[in-house]
Amino acid sequence: MKTVEQYWNPVLETLPREKLQRLQLKKFKNILKWAYENSPFYRSLYKDAGLEPGDIKTLDDIRKVPKTEKSMLREAQGREPYPYGSILSVPIEQVTEYRQTSGTTGQPVYHPETWQDWEWSAESWAYALYAYGFRDYDRVFIPFGYSINIAFWAGHYAAEKIGCEVVPGGVLDTEARILKMKEIRATALMATPTYILGMADVARKRLGIDPAKDLYIKKITCAGEPGACIPATKKRMEEAWGAKVYDQVGATEIGHWGYECQAQAGLHVLEAFHLVEIEDIKTGDAITEPGKRGSMVVTTFDRFAHPCVRFDSKDIIEWSPIEKCECGRTFRLLKGGVVGRADDITKVKGVLLAPTAIEEVVRGIPELSDEYEVIVTKKGDIDDITLKVEIAPDFKRNVEAVEQKLVQQLRLKTGLRYNLEFHDYGTLPRYDVKAKRFKDLRPKE
Repeated sequence: MKTVEQYWNPVLETLPREKLQRLQLKKFKNILKWAYENSPFYRSLYKDAGLEPGDIKTLDDIRKVPKTEKSMLREAQGREPYPYGSILSVPIEQVTEYRQTSGTTGQPVYHPETWQDWEWSAESWAYALYAYGFRDYDRVFIPFGYSINIAFWAGHYAAEKIGCEVVPGGVLDTEARILKMKEIRATALMATPTYILGMADVARKRLGIDPAKDLYIKKITCAGEPGACIPATKKRMEEAWGAKVYDQVGATEIGHWGYECQAQAGLHVLEAFHLVEIEDIKTGDAITEPGKRGSMVVTTFDRFAHPCVRFDSKDIIEWSPIEKCECGRTFRLLKGGVVGRADDITKVKGVLLAPTAIEEVVRGIPELSDEYEVIVTKKGDIDDITLKVEIAPDFKRNVEAVEQKLVQQLRLKTGLRYNLEFHDYGTLPRYDVKAKRFKDLRPKE
């Protein structure tokens, strides 16, 4: 059994670049060969492309391998061996874990794991938790009911792996969760950014509890939404809780693939477990240097029941110019983490708009509450965009100055004019897990 110190793994996390790339090439060849030999889906895909595993001899050759995407996974499932279909690459008797995607972008993808795959999932999270500063003396509170979505299942087991005490708070309501955290003096917390801010609001308004002063939380890991990589949102969470907030990124199909360290200089890619490529959204050309954003294509090396080879995740990322993090890890850094999704970026009034840019503006104005809503419609041939915001509960002065600041920042960060609506505090929708604040109601072409 590993000790907590072993999750600072200098053998992998400080490998020189050339050795790390040799490891990645070896692992890529292994999972490609496994998928070809054991998955009818992948074997058909590669044969149609005229590709055999032996054709891949260098890292550059990897770009010859056809990409996969979520629609292809959906199409392959629902057949025998039911429900996973032709992607399943082990006898179904070896499947011990069932998960599925949240379904927020369509029909869920069913995801099977063997016990070995599940151990790998928890292991990858353990590297992240150790990088955040989680230790065996921490008492970690997880305020979610565990369901068929992977959510914080892997985070739970990873915390146990490094020796933390884990307290699941799923059956409690928000007020009871806050009181339980106070009662047991929990020191660490895992949740979505939306719920982290929501809990702080409930604590102050309903219970008279200031999380930063009356609770014991010192470390928070956020997943499920891009909020923890948005500076304004991260600042709000840290000020509300008096704790450090760390970003964690992953997905059901590809597993946990990136994390911040305590230096917080960017998002480390877990390169010993994944190969991450960045491609130009329009041309598909490889982006290998800092300075340009693109869509992430990822290969998961060590999950074998449901291989994930060159999966187009649609996450928008950018390589960092920092070559070596002060933490000592040589895993490459991303600038600003995941800044959005390719399928979320939409053209409004001829301007490409990323919803995260609106979040950064709203959360960067202290006179506004955490909640907002964006609605895009079409009036005739012209796009119309409305932004609904709430005035913070303690702000009593005239809102004209706030409105002027909001207009200026939106124009600067997004290049658009908005119909602004100011609402009373508490009147916009609240969300517990993943928020749906951006609503595009234009007719589909």
